[in-house]
Amino acid sequence: MEKFTERQIEIMEAATARIDKHGIQNLTTKNLAADLELSEPALYRHFKSKNEILLGLLTYFITEMKTRMAGVLSESHETAGDELRTLFSSQLGAFTRKPAIVSVIFSESIFHFNKELSKKVSEIMDLMHQFISKNISSGQNKGQYNKLISAGVLATIIIGGMRLTVLKWKMSGHKSNLVNDGKAVLEGVLKMIEKK
Repeated sequence: MEKFTERQIEIMEAATARIDKHGIQNLTTKNLAADLELSEPALYRHFKSKNEILLGLLTYFITEMKTRMAGVLSESHETAGDELRTLFSSQLGAFTRKPAIVSVIFSESIFHFNKELSKKVSEIMDLMHQFISKNISSGQNKGQYNKLISAGVLATIIIGGMRLTVLKWKMSGHKSNLVNDGKAVLEGVLKMIEKK
């Protein structure tokens, strides 16, 4: 697990605030240094580049996500569906609290040619896929979900639906209710797979 200094966290928080306010395309080391009332060389002592700041943001989010999801999974839930609802509520809530991370995750075009950033975004998606696949496998084994579709394929369908919901929320300028819209999508899928 990567450790960040207090100053690095402060810089990442300022980057998040700038992305929230002005969009990811307006994140430059020059603007960020001005926001923090630092010189650019002082900023470069903590991060070598804008991409390194974005990489830090994604790494920080992944660490937080693993901890948060582990917390959800350690709680007891009546059914696999209830656990899945809690997992998604937690993830969509995190996006609502930190909408800038969504801008970073959905900015594939900005770092399309940066393997490290692409790898971090893939790691977030893979993590989500693992959590959901595990939930579906468990629910299928307990007889709570039907077995018409494999756990891996169902996880991909759910993530695809959620990704579209998050993208619509991002495109609306965060005006729609992401948690409610996400719940509606998940409930639709659960109606198809849960055994009553």
